[in-house]
Amino acid sequence: MVEKKHISWLNLAAPVLLIAALACVPLAAQALDNPFLIRLFTRVIVLSIVAVALNFVLGFGGLVSLMHAGLFGIGAYGVAILSHHEFNAEPLLFGWTGTSNLALSGPIAVVLAALAALVMGFICLRTSGSYFIMITLAFNQMLYYFFASLQDYGGDDGLQILGTIDFAGFNITKRVTFYYVCLGALALVIAAFVRIVGSRFGMTLRASAQNERRLIAIGVPALRYKLTAFVMSGAVAGLAGALWATGQGFVSPADMAWTRSGDLVVMAVLGGLASVWAPVVGATVFLVLQALFSNYTVYWQLPLGLIIIFTIVLLRGGLLDLMTRARGHKGDAA
Repeated sequence: MVEKKHISWLNLAAPVLLIAALACVPLAAQALDNPFLIRLFTRVIVLSIVAVALNFVLGFGGLVSLMHAGLFGIGAYGVAILSHHEFNAEPLLFGWTGTSNLALSGPIAVVLAALAALVMGFICLRTSGSYFIMITLAFNQMLYYFFASLQDYGGDDGLQILGTIDFAGFNITKRVTFYYVCLGALALVIAAFVRIVGSRFGMTLRASAQNERRLIAIGVPALRYKLTAFVMSGAVAGLAGALWATGQGFVSPADMAWTRSGDLVVMAVLGGLASVWAPVVGATVFLVLQALFSNYTVYWQLPLGLIIIFTIVLLRGGLLDLMTRARGHKGDAA
């Protein structure tokens, strides 16, 4: 059984400093007269939420999932479809015409993503290793083609959200307001996962990644723990999808392509799998460099790919390893 390890000062302070730094982005955008920074970092924050959710099962559960883009897309389409029906006054279910109230559509999107994770996770988790990777990829592509086939909701072209999404009557779609809503969601997600990882549940999950057979031998239902973790991870991915649809005002099957799942894995690995919050750093570096290189060349994937390769080769623990080295010590992150 994995023992609970000491949490270093870095692991306690870094998430707070990270959230504080992100909170300063709107001020920096105003000072630089560059509102694009808010849009870019809103994207960073939303995808960071998915990367943190993925890392919960990847870094602590040893489950390399390529299905999280699909779960993310379920959350996004959930909000978009509900808003679409309300705007067009079209019955959706039992005469209900949907809603543009995120206080209602958001939880529905989260529940839908969690249910999808429960059903598909129950099947996927009966495999392991490369088989698990391939079956999650297959489910992701099934979700992709399912939503691409929904011609009533735009099909391949995606679905434009024409109505205004609010939260219990409050307009949260203003650029700065929505940025801080997303940042607050990220802070809550990190705090929740830090608590879970440090609990007995988290210790059991990490133990299952190291030696599942031993857990089963002593009577611990490892599958139940992994499935619960997968459902929680999927629910958070659905939350991020709901925020994505609200901020973008548009959803598309492209948002749930397998390449997006691959990007999420890269973000998690780049930041560091040993920490709950490190994927936020990975997502920030990945998306900022992507935006920077794409301004200079259509072949931006080449320099970005080289940087990722060198980082992973030289820093076995990702960028988290670089930060711990800068602090002059090594240690496992919580």
